[in-house]
Amino acid sequence: MNRPGSFFLVGPMGAGKSTIGRQLARALQLEFVDSDREIELRTGVDIPLIFELEGESGFRRRERRVIEITTARPGIVLATGGGAVLDPDNRKWLAGRGKVIYLHTTVAQQLERTAHDRNRPLLQTDDPRRKLEELMTTRDPLYREIADWVIETDSCRARDVVQQIVQQLQQDP
Repeated sequence: MNRPGSFFLVGPMGAGKSTIGRQLARALQLEFVDSDREIELRTGVDIPLIFELEGESGFRRRERRVIEITTARPGIVLATGGGAVLDPDNRKWLAGRGKVIYLHTTVAQQLERTAHDRNRPLLQTDDPRRKLEELMTTRDPLYREIADWVIETDSCRARDVVQQIVQQLQQDP
């Protein structure tokens, strides 16, 4: 069942999903939920520690459960983790339960936005650019597969992206 009152933000790390999501929820007078933050609240630990203790597969299991539960809630703006689209059930729930907005950004912009962020376990590598390129190659088609809209966020302020989404909603509710 499609819930037009819910909006799900997908895209790579550094695209602005959390920042834009908070502002979009405020503009639409909806509740904001960040799937990564929800996982941290449920476990009592941060994402890097989950990765350290359970690996990426353990984190993805937790993420899947949070996506299943939160997408079933009406009237929310949900910012997903960059890899949420890897799970076919997550894609099904996101696409079937609300409007999916793909916040697209380039690898160069991702590098700039995540350069000093130590809470990104997948970027704790010798070559973050190469890792981001690999992730984009795998994930971009999945983001596009479920997206109702693709919004470019490179060199954009969050409030401008929110305004663009709100305008799009007025044209295509």
